[in-house]
Amino acid sequence: MTILVTGARGAVATELISLLRRRDLLVRPASSSPGEPATVRCDLTDPSTFPAALEGVDSVFLYAEPSHIDAFVNEAVTAGVEHIVLLSSSAVLAPEAEANPLAKTHADVEHALAYAPVRSTLLRPGAFAGNALAWSWPVKSGAPVSLPYPGSYSDPIHEADLAETAAAVLADPALGGRAYTLTGPESLTCAEQIDILGRATGRHIAFRTVTREEWKAETAGYLSGPIADALLDWQRSNDGVPTEITADVERLIGRPRRTFATWAQEHAAAFTP
Repeated sequence: MTILVTGARGAVATELISLLRRRDLLVRPASSSPGEPATVRCDLTDPSTFPAALEGVDSVFLYAEPSHIDAFVNEAVTAGVEHIVLLSSSAVLAPEAEANPLAKTHADVEHALAYAPVRSTLLRPGAFAGNALAWSWPVKSGAPVSLPYPGSYSDPIHEADLAETAAAVLADPALGGRAYTLTGPESLTCAEQIDILGRATGRHIAFRTVTREEWKAETAGYLSGPIADALLDWQRSNDGVPTEITADVERLIGRPRRTFATWAQEHAAAFTP
């Protein structure tokens, strides 16, 4: 069995490739910008790259890029792909997901797979633990972290746990063909995550509460207005509302999940000057 892993340079895919190879499965890493000869070019925004990447492939780990998903699915079917595992998002489960630019990206890909003549598995994580890296620059410079909603809860999942869930469903066909809502082991506020990062780095990390407009001005260099508004709306909806924790990750990987404190300890150097 040959497994195509798209987004091979990402944190989840990198760990997934290693896990699949440890299971002695044949892996074909793919990226829009391959960095090494063993990685094939598969740009999900360029359909001309699909045929060569999918030739001889049985299963696919797919990132959610909707621009040419119909072309990708058609080429996958032509190539004889039997199983597509999509890295989606639990945002698709929210009310009015179609109006949310973050959720719609994933929902559009899910819809395309729902009508495709190929078995698909939907992995729907909530917040990635790695999202905390957005705070690394102010922390390293000694500036307070700007939080529009310090009491907003999320369920940070360690990317390595997410990779293990993907490996499990790719390796065992009996686990495929359904949707999984994936969370970390605990619901934490933004302020609580800052406190955990402080303990991991051995430093006091301050934060300041800012308005929506102040936060948008700070992030304008890398977040478009609609995306920033969607993130702010999501944080506001979770302000003071603990996230519901599911058991899907532990059912799939067969062990307790890694905590955010574990992630913070592993990545403490990213927050240290």
